[in-house]
Amino acid sequence: MGRIFEKRKTTMFARWDRVSKQFARIAKDIAIAVKRGSPDPESNPALRRAMLNARAANMPKDRVESAIRRASGQDAVDYQEIVYEGYGPHGVAIVVEAATDNPTRTVANVRSIFKSHGGSMGASGSVMFSFRRMGVFRLDAKGLDADALELDLIDHGLEEMLAGSGEKGEAQWVVRCAFGDLGRVQKALEERGIHPVSSGTEYVATASTELPEEQGKGVLELVDALEQDDDVQRVFHTLV
Repeated sequence: MGRIFEKRKTTMFARWDRVSKQFARIAKDIAIAVKRGSPDPESNPALRRAMLNARAANMPKDRVESAIRRASGQDAVDYQEIVYEGYGPHGVAIVVEAATDNPTRTVANVRSIFKSHGGSMGASGSVMFSFRRMGVFRLDAKGLDADALELDLIDHGLEEMLAGSGEKGEAQWVVRCAFGDLGRVQKALEERGIHPVSSGTEYVATASTELPEEQGKGVLELVDALEQDDDVQRVFHTLV
């Protein structure tokens, strides 16, 4: 009985830790959006995207409002967005997005994580040729006429619309567009009353790396370690 309780407690703490990190990353996205634009979501598309992501993650409304107020104040943290590139074990290309108030600390941490997991950091441009930065929207598939929407969005910059699934296995549609068309597609969805489950930019792999399960496990351990760093926002890789 004691072992079962300890296992449940460990699982519960791990889930809380993931949620806490997710909220912290969304709060940074909000801060960056406000800094670049305004605290009014009506006139700030990036802030609207961050708030939608907060809602999808069940982030409490008061925490969202608090993040906006802090970002609007004179003492707001000035986060720098930095992209790091590197290789994981077995040559898997990895891109790391970070938002930090201390780049010296962040680059040291990221380099250390790569090294301790059998990878290595690379220079700018060393792996970026294996990725394409795109706008990505994830839509709830329930009640959605995907064929009609796909035809409609083509005129607004849609490049591909793929079937996908959410964290709980729920059916979704993944809408991708060129980075420069992010705003056009967002506006088109909003005009049609469609609220994405999540939205933003991603580095989509244009080349893939297939590995045996055991080798792939080592790569995913590196990815997980990078994602646990407080300054890291997102990690992308070519492993399939």
